[in-house]
Order: sequence, then structure tokens, then C-alpha cells
Amino acid sequence: MTNQDILKIAMRQSAMDLNCHESDFCQQENKVVTSAAGPNARKYLTLPFYCNLVSYGHNIVASVDDEIAGIVEDYINKYPIEHCFETPNLHVLDEELRKRNRRICFMAEYFLPDLSLLRELDCSYELKLLTPESFGGLYTSEWGNALCEKRKHLDVLAVGAYEEGELIGLAGCSADCDTMWQIGVDVLPSYRKQGIASALTSRLAVEVIQRGKVPFYCAAWSNIKSVRNAIASGFKPAWVEMTAKEAGFVKNMNA
Repeated sequence: MTNQDILKIAMRQSAMDLNCHESDFCQQENKVVTSAAGPNARKYLTLPFYCNLVSYGHNIVASVDDEIAGIVEDYINKYPIEHCFETPNLHVLDEELRKRNRRICFMAEYFLPDLSLLRELDCSYELKLLTPESFGGLYTSEWGNALCEKRKHLDVLAVGAYEEGELIGLAGCSADCDTMWQIGVDVLPSYRKQGIASALTSRLAVEVIQRGKVPFYCAAWSNIKSVRNAIASGFKPAWVEMTAKEAGFVKNMNA
């Protein structure tokens, strides 16, 4: 597997998520497609999208409901790519969404491993590879980023950091689709800034690749700690994504 192979796999998965072709992400022109639910999309997605924008840096591919297709097309062709994912320009799109009882909700940056940089990093604590049988009792608030209570059946592998037998850090990955496993990580507050997160993340990423899967990592671009961990662990930015949801859904998240 090469870096180019990894990028192609990610684009192929995004194409299945957005109901488009993987080559659409490499065009110079923006693309608007009709969203549809597909059997091979990432399992945590709620499909079809009403409005979802994705960019791998070349252009924007928008997967939308036909009701708003023209408006989204005008929006993504009016502003530079990077400005379409940030304020003040996002207010233009959000105002149109608001008229249709939708709001901008999720905005995130996704990272893929750079095989020229990825390696198992060391820390001062014992690391153990864990399987679902051994982390089944760890679905607690401390490990809410590493493991997902709502989707336990997708959590397939983890790496724990231990001090004298006590768990102090955990990275877990979920089989969100057939070819890609998503990594999340938690470290207890008193043990942070010791390189534990990057040791856990890099070790787990190597284990995922050895199993023939592509590890990926997601962070809000305002989450500097998480972004730094991704980079320190041998990952690099690959794509950005913005998703609109029903206004009630957004309101409940803010409650």
C-alpha cells in the first residue's frame, strides 16, 4: 500500500458516501450531485444528505437534496473553495438553509496516514493491543472518543496505555466502512502532554494498516490538540467536510 493507494481508497469511500464518482474530487470544476443512501457508505452517516460539502483541495463536491441543488451550486461557484467552508461566507449558505428548516451542523477535517512518516512512537508507559473481548467494559465517559457506546458493534481494535496495571490512555478504531477504520483517542487529564496520545494513535494506525485497512482520523479544525496529535502520529490533512442537519437536531445538540 502506498500513499497514493490510501488517497484513492479514501476518495472511493467519499464517492460512495456522496453518490458520485471518485474522479469527481480531482476535477477543476465544482460538482453538485443528488444524495442517495448506498449500502457501502460510512455506517454512521444519516443518508441521504440534505446538503454535504466535501473538498480534497481540488474542488468542492456537493451532495444535496434536489430542492437546494441550484442554491448550493451558486454558492460553491461564487467563493474560493476554502472560503466556502468558513465564515463569513458560510452565513450566506446558512441563511438559505434556515429558510428550509436546516442549519450548518458538522464541520471537520479528516487525516490520512503518511507512510513516509508513520511509525510506532514510544512513550514511558506499557502499551497493550486490545480486542473487543478485552475492552468491552471500557464504555465510560473517560474513553468516549476512543470507543462509541452507540455503535459498539463497529469497535474492532484498540491500544491501551497502562501504569502499574491501570489504564491511563486508550486509542480505539471503528470499522466505519469496509476499507477504512476511524481512530479516536483519550488520555486521562493528569497524563497528558507526555506523548501518550501519539504513541497510542501511531501504534493503532500501524496495526490497522497491517490488517489491510486504511486508518483515518477526524478533528474539528479548531481542536488544536487533536490536530497536533494527528500530525505528530504520522497523519496529514486529506479532506474537509461540512454537513447540514435539521434545525431541531442542531437545537438539541446546543441544549
